[in-house]
Amino acid sequence: MKVYTKTGDDGQTSLLSKQRVGKDHIRVHAYGTVDEANAAMGLARSYMSDKSWASDIIYGLQRDLIQLNADLATEGAVEGNLPRITDGHVKKLEETIDLLDERRIPQAYFITPGATTSSSALDLARTIVRRAERFVVEISRTAIVPKSVALYLNRLSDLLFVLARCVEQQDLIAAVTNGVVEELRGNKQERTEKILDKAKKVIAAAEQKALELGVPMVIAVVDDGGNLIAQHRMDHALLASISLALDKAYTAVALKTSTEQAALAVKPGQELYGLNTANNGRFIVFGGGIPIFADGKIAAAIGVSGGTVEEDSIVAKAGLAAW
Repeated sequence: MKVYTKTGDDGQTSLLSKQRVGKDHIRVHAYGTVDEANAAMGLARSYMSDKSWASDIIYGLQRDLIQLNADLATEGAVEGNLPRITDGHVKKLEETIDLLDERRIPQAYFITPGATTSSSALDLARTIVRRAERFVVEISRTAIVPKSVALYLNRLSDLLFVLARCVEQQDLIAAVTNGVVEELRGNKQERTEKILDKAKKVIAAAEQKALELGVPMVIAVVDDGGNLIAQHRMDHALLASISLALDKAYTAVALKTSTEQAALAVKPGQELYGLNTANNGRFIVFGGGIPIFADGKIAAAIGVSGGTVEEDSIVAKAGLAAW
């Protein structure tokens, strides 16, 4: 069967109930408008690859509209032909509206369509359904239309409104969430890069001082959580100094004081006596670890090991000056 039949070339078409009517007949306007709404709903569904829950709802509605159009295209009583759209269809729409209304955020203002692509397509479908409903009201003045058809269109427009808001809400929440995540990720990366740049300067300044002293050293810089940012071992520095430098920096952050000052507090009779045996011996209580403060808050710490206590402290202070 060809797509074109030529039976409508004279401006008439056949209803499902076999009557020949003009293509501008009110019933043709009605079911043609429902067909427009169906197409707009299909457009909305095409934008919902990430919303299968909404796509499934729309697909079910589209199938209902095919049956509803059959009712609209049937004029008069046809023996054995009951309405295809029933009160059960209307009740199902109302139940779906109630479920969607529970999940949407209330909006105490008029909606301006256009916030998202999918919600805009649903709003377009909603307005087309309203037009179809007006045509059905006009038909009802002179002919019989199943009451369930008019009720279905009325509830459908309400459902499309609520569905559009739920879809819009999901898109906007996702956009805001992604924006916040990207902002946080960007800030964290920027902060990390800034701290790393500063750590490199601290290490460079400390190494320069170690070279002046003629002592190969290990220099470590940690963040405010005691996590390593960067560590540098000069040629011929002691292997033991690798862990010692890192632990000195950690101790300075953990105690918020220099390891030189901590050494005074762990002597017998002092308030931190025995601290050096805690935390599996990670607390180092001799010079070479210095906390770094910024805006009154601890930002990092430097730890130096490889020379005498005095030499370690001198190199650590040189690094601190470069922060």
